[in-house]
Amino acid sequence: MTSDTPAGRRFRVFNRRRSAPSRVRRRLGAAARMLAALALAGGVYTAFAPGAFAEDTPQLSASAQEGKALFDNSCISCHGRNAEGVEGRGPSLIGVGSASVEFQVGTGRMPMTRQEAQAAQKPPQFDKAQTKQLGQYIQELGGGPQIPTGDLTMSLEENPEALAAGGELFRLNCTSCHGFGGGGGALSSGKYAPSLHDATTEEIYAAMLSGPQNMPVFGDNELTPDQKREIITYVKMQLQEDKDPGGLFNLGRYGPVTEGLAIFVVGITILVFAALWIAGKS
Repeated sequence: MTSDTPAGRRFRVFNRRRSAPSRVRRRLGAAARMLAALALAGGVYTAFAPGAFAEDTPQLSASAQEGKALFDNSCISCHGRNAEGVEGRGPSLIGVGSASVEFQVGTGRMPMTRQEAQAAQKPPQFDKAQTKQLGQYIQELGGGPQIPTGDLTMSLEENPEALAAGGELFRLNCTSCHGFGGGGGALSSGKYAPSLHDATTEEIYAAMLSGPQNMPVFGDNELTPDQKREIITYVKMQLQEDKDPGGLFNLGRYGPVTEGLAIFVVGITILVFAALWIAGKS
């Protein structure tokens, strides 16, 4: 026990000064041990749970990587670096799936030459392999509908009613825009339904899945995959292979307006000449 003399007070101050650094060292040591424990726990978690970071950086397949290179060179200016879309230039492609890409790019509608009411069909700028690669990239990037593999039509040997069922479905769902003969027709706001006479099975199936322009989307809830195949069977066999189901003078198969006009013009002409002939003989 120290006395309350000047020497004793100096001794107590000296002891406090010596004890202060020891408390600081203890606190620094505790903090260092906590940081070391946290680093160790993080390292163990990283080593045994790599999947937590794998989802943030998904690896693209080789085909998708080729598609990404094509996308970066030809599509990024309108659809954005990550296909998120650019306002006033192009929509987002997240979730549209490979079906939409294969239809738009495979028919030459994309890339568009200029902004207009509807993308017109033209010779494609990419071959089939490149179109598949672009579609695969968009598919892996955001998912969406895909064109199924295999035959997209139905064999009449397996299902004799496929042609009749496809015709009924076509008349119910497609003729209001594409016409009874599949020749297409004008729609509102400068848009139009294209002709189906040269469409491939993949293009028809992809159009039903993606709903381009004014066309509605026919998902599997609206039309089952088999019903889609029945419609394609009808289009291929009845509207494309059988070029003239209405006879020699099919008038383009554009519907009752064309037929009524032809009947009126031809009929009136025959009646006029008949009347003149009768008048000349009388």
